[in-house]
Amino acid sequence: MRDRQALALAFDVPGLPPLKNQTLSIFTAGNRQAARVRTLLTAACDAAQRSGWTPLTEPVALEVVVRRPGEHQFGHATNFLGGIGDVLQDKRHEPAGAVAHLGVLVDVALFVTDRQIQRICYREEYADDPSYQVTVAALDQPDA
Repeated sequence: MRDRQALALAFDVPGLPPLKNQTLSIFTAGNRQAARVRTLLTAACDAAQRSGWTPLTEPVALEVVVRRPGEHQFGHATNFLGGIGDVLQDKRHEPAGAVAHLGVLVDVALFVTDRQIQRICYREEYADDPSYQVTVAALDQPDA
């Protein structure tokens, strides 16, 4: 049984989320999203280490709050959510050569697979400087 304190993790990330908007893997070295992927992984790693987080195996809820200037439309909800889901899942299913450039960040995972995401909350807020908050939480399981 999981410690009740380790059932949710929230953290802030500078910049915009990685976009999943092309057939090329978001993890491919040289992908235009590489800096955003590394920034998200670093923030998730720091938050997970502070809390003793281990990847969830049960269904999860994902909440994302994107803060950005209103006149800039770099990406939209579905692309951001897809990118975040891919980055925060276990990357051991990816070909080793495709993720080797991530170094130790390849081991950062908040859940096993993005198929576990069963509840999503997304919203945008105005801010002069782009940033976003990610919250991953275990969903209550019915008693067996």
